[in-house]
Amino acid sequence: MRILVEILHPAHVHVFRNAIEAWRKRGDEVLVISREKDCANHLLDAYEIPYVSISAIGKKKYSLFAELLVRIRRMLQEARRFQPDILVGIMGVTISPGGKMIRKPAVVFYDTENAGTTNRFVYPMAHSVCTPDCYQGNVRGTQITYPSYHELAYLHPENFTPDLAVLEDAGLKPGEPFFILRFVSWQASHDIGEAGFSLKLKREIVRALSDKGRVLLSSEGELPEDLQPLRFRLPAEKMHHLIAHATMLVGESATMASEAAVLGVPSVFISDTGRGYTDDEEKRYGLVRNFTTAEAENALTLVHEWLDKPDLNGWATEQRNALLREKLNTTTWIIDYID
Repeated sequence: MRILVEILHPAHVHVFRNAIEAWRKRGDEVLVISREKDCANHLLDAYEIPYVSISAIGKKKYSLFAELLVRIRRMLQEARRFQPDILVGIMGVTISPGGKMIRKPAVVFYDTENAGTTNRFVYPMAHSVCTPDCYQGNVRGTQITYPSYHELAYLHPENFTPDLAVLEDAGLKPGEPFFILRFVSWQASHDIGEAGFSLKLKREIVRALSDKGRVLLSSEGELPEDLQPLRFRLPAEKMHHLIAHATMLVGESATMASEAAVLGVPSVFISDTGRGYTDDEEKRYGLVRNFTTAEAENALTLVHEWLDKPDLNGWATEQRNALLREKLNTTTWIIDYID
């Protein structure tokens, strides 16, 4: 089988990297087309996945649309050379129209409901749209659901074992309490209309957590001078090992909130647009708590309640075990469905 895999975001590398390895090991031909977005290409290099980078994210108002036109043209060039049997990707903004043009099926995986404009454009052109069964949006097209999350494609225990040595790389000792804060850049198409944490809220969260342990701050954007000492820079491929040992994660990234949850780390997700999967992780397991920016004070109250919980880690481990009993290894599902 000849499989074209589209990478638009660093998280997409993680979702597909185990499937790519499995496909190649059994003799399938895989072409990865990527995008210069944050550390996506760095991750592909780190995992030794060959790729062709066909576009870069811009910073101007209409750059996403301009980039899309470039991506479709470049993808068609690569696809006509490679002659895939199937095209696979998350969001599917390039492979759906591209698949139609070369008359090959495009299978789209997605879990983000609020990318409404893109979804209305992409979904009807896809062969099928594969979503977690907790997906809350409407799919105009063929929807296939599975009982899991994207993050369990790479953080399921069958695929991932946390490395304690990463703590030393971050200047931490085993057992030392620490917290991860994550702020995003709001440049994705599904981020339009989002503003994120105010500087005041960022400082309040830092103050709330710093009395209980180290605060490590990961930010896609610039930080004020007083928060700069908290910024940490580990290679992106080590981030999940760090999250696995954290006491708690607080941030604007739904993906990282979910990553923490499936690793058994309580997380607070603050955003004005929710996600079906973080809602599911809150409702079924309590490992994610979702708040809007207007509810920031409630989020801070919860942080204090969790910090005062006698056995937060033990409770979170029990909830994670329940999650793993009910959710499957997404990589196994991806491979079976593509076959």
